[in-house]
Amino acid sequence: MVRKLGAPGQPELAIGAIGEGGVRVLNMGLIRGLMIAARDIDRIAAVEEKELERRVSAYRGSHEPLVLQDKKVIVVDDGVATGATMRAGLQAVKASGAAKVIAASPVGAPDSVASLVEDADEVVVLQTPACFGAVGEWYEDFRPTTDEDVQRILAGSREGQL
Repeated sequence: MVRKLGAPGQPELAIGAIGEGGVRVLNMGLIRGLMIAARDIDRIAAVEEKELERRVSAYRGSHEPLVLQDKKVIVVDDGVATGATMRAGLQAVKASGAAKVIAASPVGAPDSVASLVEDADEVVVLQTPACFGAVGEWYEDFRPTTDEDVQRILAGSREGQL
C-alpha cells in the first residue's frame, strides 16, 4: 500500500509518496518549485504514515501480505499525474522481490508516464494526453473509494468471488 504526500494547501498535488517497507519517493523538482521545506515534508509524511498504517490494518486485517517473491506483479493506479504514488508502489513491490513489475493506468501525464520506466519493467498507459490537468478530469465519477468498498472487494477476492 502507498499514500500520496500532498502539497501544503493543494492536497491532491503529489509532491511525493510513501509506501510499505519504508519506501519514500519525492518529486524534488516540484518541491523546489513550490519552495517546500524539509520539515514540512516530514510533517506531511508523518500524517500519511499514520493513515497508511490505519489502512493496512483495516484492509489486510489478520491476513499476511501477499508473497510477491519471484512473481509477475501489475501495479494499477487510477491515473498518473506526477507519478509519485505509482513509483512508490512500484518500488515497494520490487523491494518485496517481484520478478517483473508492470505499471498500468488508464491515463497519465506524458512526462510522468515516461518516468515510470525507472521503476517498472513495463509500462501500460492507455492515454497520455498532451493537455493533462488532473486525473479526475478523465472520469465521469471520481468519488473516493470507501474503506467498506475496499474491504468488500478484498473479501470477495479472498473467497474467489471475483
